Amino acid sequence: MKFIALLIAVLFGSAPPAPAQTRDIQMLLQTHADAIVASSRRTIGPAIDALAASGLASAREVLNRWQDRELWVREADSLFVYVREEETGLVMLDIVSGVEIATVGRRDLRQLKPNGGIRALIGAALVQFQLSDPDIKVRRAGLRAIERRPEESHLAALRNSLEGETDPDLGIRKRRLERLLTISYGSSAERIAAIHSFDGALSVDVRAALNPILATRTVFGPPPEGANVARRLEPGSGDLGTADAHALMVAADVAAPIPGPEARKQALIDNIVDGAVAGVPVARLDTDAARDAAYLQLAASGVVPTYDPERSMADVVADEMFFAVYIEPDPAVTDAAQSTLKSIETGVKLNRTFDLALDGLSLASIYFLAAIGLAITFGVMGVINMAHGEFIMMGAYTGYLVQQVVPDYTLSLLIALPLAFAVAAAAGVAMERLVIRHLYHRPLETLLATFGISIALQQLAKTIFGTQARPLTSPGWLDGAWVLNDIVSISHIRIAIFAIALMFLAVFLFIMKRTRLGLEVRAVTQNPKMAASMGIDPDRINMLTFGLGSGIAGIAGVAIGLYAKVTSEMGADYIVQSFMTVVVGGVGNIWGTLIGATGIGFLQKGIEFLNPSNTLAAQTYMIVFIIVFIQFRPRGIIALRGRAAGD
Repeated sequence: MKFIALLIAVLFGSAPPAPAQTRDIQMLLQTHADAIVASSRRTIGPAIDALAASGLASAREVLNRWQDRELWVREADSLFVYVREEETGLVMLDIVSGVEIATVGRRDLRQLKPNGGIRALIGAALVQFQLSDPDIKVRRAGLRAIERRPEESHLAALRNSLEGETDPDLGIRKRRLERLLTISYGSSAERIAAIHSFDGALSVDVRAALNPILATRTVFGPPPEGANVARRLEPGSGDLGTADAHALMVAADVAAPIPGPEARKQALIDNIVDGAVAGVPVARLDTDAARDAAYLQLAASGVVPTYDPERSMADVVADEMFFAVYIEPDPAVTDAAQSTLKSIETGVKLNRTFDLALDGLSLASIYFLAAIGLAITFGVMGVINMAHGEFIMMGAYTGYLVQQVVPDYTLSLLIALPLAFAVAAAAGVAMERLVIRHLYHRPLETLLATFGISIALQQLAKTIFGTQARPLTSPGWLDGAWVLNDIVSISHIRIAIFAIALMFLAVFLFIMKRTRLGLEVRAVTQNPKMAASMGIDPDRINMLTFGLGSGIAGIAGVAIGLYAKVTSEMGADYIVQSFMTVVVGGVGNIWGTLIGATGIGFLQKGIEFLNPSNTLAAQTYMIVFIIVFIQFRPRGIIALRGRAAGD
């Protein structure tokens, strides 16, 4: 009768005649009025599905208003309306046209207040409208909503929206998500095809979709007929513990529970009668054998659970059968998932290897930048410069000071690189003129002198800048990382450092091969006395070489400071690696330094990969390896002829 009264009110009431859309949506709502008004999550599903599948233009607005608690129903005839509050009462509005129907009191209407569960169902139904919305932003939002909380109802909505999608990128995302949902909710043939379409894929969401297919449950005894058996399990193995196997047997009433020591002790205590247990005085229960005997007497009388001390839990389960059975009943689906996951695992291993190689290459470029200046001074001059790390520190602090004056990080970086070279080179020349030139051919004294200078420079930096780390901020275009897939990525800063290392390799080769300075440096390196007889001033070359090596260390400090902390001790973090790089590669040889940096970088990353929980151990193993290496090749990979080689 309410339904007939509603039609009469809508068709012949005081308001203007209702359009067809209003009649259709009202009839649809009336069909499910009881479930809508009751607002029970268990029964509301058909009403929401009917609205979503109706094809009515007003259905989306009704669902939105319902979700936002803006849908009302008139108690007298279950007419669904929107409401505008006014001083005279509540103005009922048509749910399609918005035309005023009547003004009533609050008691005449009931506001629909769906709970969180119903609102989630409505949200899922609204997704299909979002996926086909003319606004691409709305479509993207709908797709993100499905990606966050996929449901079976989304699959049909996704498929329906594919044909009309005009944006290529969004279309690719939709098709990929459709295949992911098909894995869980499609037919058997569709699922298998979707699973194989992801062969070799590396994304985490693909593995997250496939792994549940291979989920298993453990069954005791022969598996049920038609079960999709994964494998037989051995009790006590990694797949099935002895206690878990025994619990399955107990649940199947095939074995009795075995009381543990505490349970048996408590059973004896609970059954003490007149100072005795099963007729045995408590004073005589002072051994395990006596307590077991008393417990067995209680068990024989049915007071406590049975217990056989001669038969352990492992003995009980030893000869029984246990199987892992897939929860997924279709063997073809599980076979496809296994095959695809194997291909994915192969791809993961290859990409992890590639990612490890990138990390090793990145670390090698850092070591090369830090060591190239040392290779020059050590190779040409034979000076063991323990203050080389402090020139790296000078470059980093120079970059920090430039950023305090020039707030534009890109411009400040372009200024800091040459300025750091100039500052470190000037410091290097000053140290060579004041100290080093008086100690040539006395390597032990140069080591001690430069070590003292290193400590003095660190203390000077602490006095000027303090002990706190100072920020050296990279430009915005160096933020983030270059991501190839879910496994392989490398930060833009590391790429920039690699590019700087290649640039300086090219600059150094140009200087050494194409300039007069390079010719004179090579001559002094190979035979200083012969070079002097040819008009070359070895003293001047030593000064310029030391300045060049120190300046390159300053530039390395700017590059390293972009991702590492800038402190007075930062140079000490790289001095050991720099010396190892030079010694392993070959003293004074740029190609040897490059090979040494690459080898040490890859070796350290490889050791860290094998022992990720202890990076200090990686450093230790690497030093041990290098000590062993130089026992067999003391002059390094590429031995240098000349003064550095002792000729």
